[in-house]
Amino acid sequence: MSIRATNQADVIPLRPVPAAAPGQGGAPLGEPLWRDLVGEVLRRERKAQGRTLKEMSEASRISLAYLSEVERGRKEASSEVLAAAARALGLTLADVLALAGERLVSLTAARSRTGAPGAAGGHRSVRTALPARRTGPAGPRGGVLLAA
Repeated sequence: MSIRATNQADVIPLRPVPAAAPGQGGAPLGEPLWRDLVGEVLRRERKAQGRTLKEMSEASRISLAYLSEVERGRKEASSEVLAAAARALGLTLADVLALAGERLVSLTAARSRTGAPGAAGGHRSVRTALPARRTGPAGPRGGVLLAA
């Protein structure tokens, strides 16, 4: 065996692309990543306000490129960056995290209804006790996740 052959290792991707669920239009199975959920919330809220990425970048003092990466779930943003992005949207960090939590619960519930692998898997269920969503200049208000 050559040195080259012995130095080659199997590469295991950190985030393998899961198989698509039948009848779900190619939607991937598997646990959603927190950074994807938070990025989705930031993008959805920014677009709902009719703001551009550049405007939000300037208001939050986060570079446009980095903010774009966060919105696309490519970067795991620090709490300071998330708080700055939330403030630029007129939200609090708690608002953004609560919205991401709501999305996580809804995705988990959808997976358990479709019988996706690993949906029930002996994990404890999570229920939400969230107040009615308030809208206005302050945006949505947070909630509480309760484990049963």
